[in-house]
Amino acid sequence: MKLILTIVQDQDADATVQALNDAGHRVTRVASTGGFFRVGNTTLLIGVDDSAVEPVVSLLKTTCERRTRLIPAGPNIVESAAMMGAFVEVEVGGANVFIINVEHFEQV
Repeated sequence: MKLILTIVQDQDADATVQALNDAGHRVTRVASTGGFFRVGNTTLLIGVDDSAVEPVVSLLKTTCERRTRLIPAGPNIVESAAMMGAFVEVEVGGANVFIINVEHFEQV
């Protein structure tokens, strides 16, 4: 058995949880914050049999989009935006996926 711990952007979380549920997987959803922009993320905990790992990872690839975003290029984002300085395009989104061996699982 495996625990798939994945961190997705908040805007991808609802569709991802729905797709996982539709595929018959149980998901525990935890609000989290972090990353480059310190924006809201969602951490999903998914317990699966070894044979379900690849289908779950494939589903995550389809529901967690990578996208680009423009951010101010200065060292201080607030000051750069106020001065209407240059912007830099960065890639955000996708999912960070950790697959962990589970020694014992019990549902009580």
